[in-house]
Amino acid sequence: MKIKYDLPCNIAQSLNIIGDRWTLLVIHEILIGQTTFNEIKRGLDGISANLLSERLKLLEAQGLVTSELYSSHPPRYQYTLTESGKDLEHVFHALIIWGSDHLDHCYKKLVHTTTGDEVGLTYYSKRTGEIVHDIQAVSLEEEA
Repeated sequence: MKIKYDLPCNIAQSLNIIGDRWTLLVIHEILIGQTTFNEIKRGLDGISANLLSERLKLLEAQGLVTSELYSSHPPRYQYTLTESGKDLEHVFHALIIWGSDHLDHCYKKLVHTTTGDEVGLTYYSKRTGEIVHDIQAVSLEEEA
């Protein structure tokens, strides 16, 4: 992995892994069920085969994606997300909500599956499960 941001920051370190052009879109394609190289490429008009191959190898090396050979002649792989990769679904949801609120031309909104009501983000205490409203990011050194 090429380090772009040498900062002690979760955002910077996350961007070192998923911040390259096309990377989040590749993950999103796998998340929505496009699991072969050709399916992913078809879903991402404009990405070159070489760049897609590079991104998939990087994502596998970072532990976000696994590959499984499903045809040996020629070699073809199916890609699945690891638990770490699946956890990025929350990031995608946050981006959909942000886009719905702020983009001039919005393509999607996030809705409740039963009622169809548009939804927002809620934070909760991992210790108690209680919904919380006043949150802040703190340095791990401050907690010690």
